[in-house]
Amino acid sequence: MAQALQLAVASSSLGKPQGGHSIDTVLEAAGSNGIRGIEICYEALVQHATQTATPPNEADELSILQAAKDIRKRCDALGLTVIVLQPFNSYDGLLDEEAHRRAIRRWLQWLTLAHALACDMIQMPSNFMLSGITGDFDKVVADLVEIADLALAMSPPVRIAYESVAWGTYFDLWEQSWDIVRAVDRPNFGLCLDTFHIAGRVWGDPSSPGGKTPNADAELEASLSRLVQDVDVAKVFYVQLSDAEKLASPLEAGSPLHVEGQPCRMTWSRAARLFPCEENVGGYLPILDVTEAIVNQLGYRGWISMETFSRHLWESDPDIPIDYAKRAAASYRCVCEILAWAKLLDSER
Repeated sequence: MAQALQLAVASSSLGKPQGGHSIDTVLEAAGSNGIRGIEICYEALVQHATQTATPPNEADELSILQAAKDIRKRCDALGLTVIVLQPFNSYDGLLDEEAHRRAIRRWLQWLTLAHALACDMIQMPSNFMLSGITGDFDKVVADLVEIADLALAMSPPVRIAYESVAWGTYFDLWEQSWDIVRAVDRPNFGLCLDTFHIAGRVWGDPSSPGGKTPNADAELEASLSRLVQDVDVAKVFYVQLSDAEKLASPLEAGSPLHVEGQPCRMTWSRAARLFPCEENVGGYLPILDVTEAIVNQLGYRGWISMETFSRHLWESDPDIPIDYAKRAAASYRCVCEILAWAKLLDSER
């Protein structure tokens, strides 16, 4: 594990393609604000492939591969490392065999894209499909072993960072993702730990009037104690820092952000995330407690990705990418100062 904490950002944090923010603009915003790594969303590859075609056309596998090569060149010029391609979703636990075969074909394409991006890692969230999947542990592990072995056979191998999202259909806690990582038992299969998904599942609840779960503080304290005691830090492949807004009213039918048929934590995540240390605009989750446990206590050293999603990222304001890049960098500096990371790293030298 690298003896450093390196600042990265998710491309989704700096502007959604639907908001008119090109990946070139996003990369420039990151590179000009001291950010050295970036997560690339698959949707950004599709957007770039569509926009650069002559004439503009629907993206296909070849144009998406070319988009990955183009983005890698731009990252190289800006001094940016692509740390991960994400999110490879809707895979584990599929019941339909043909759907599983299609997913494997998609996975092989993603492995090629990762190499084109000079990236050695793909992030995978736990499945949140509402039908057509099973939560059978052995089936899920077998599915993940299959793609891990395919990734391990690549030259160079590709790692998989598995993450329990807070609205996963069957797996929504970090403890469950850790059980899966141990059961898969492959050197290239590990964890993505996201402060939003940890705190937003155990401590936060956007459907509650107070924005918290019952016994929130005690439950989070116990969860973080288990994390520090049980997790092998070598299996933590990267860490994402993200907070969320405390909503003015519970997220339920009739509220402004409500999306029919969508889990409330998914809606909250997609529409109302913030960077850490942004309490002035509504951030309230105990993100620093989670981060302190992962970095200061567990001993994680590696990429720290500042990730956020917001309804405002869908707006077409051209200043959004640079504004969010500045916020991400400022948030990282704030976390570094509060958690005394400079002193922590100095003490290890």
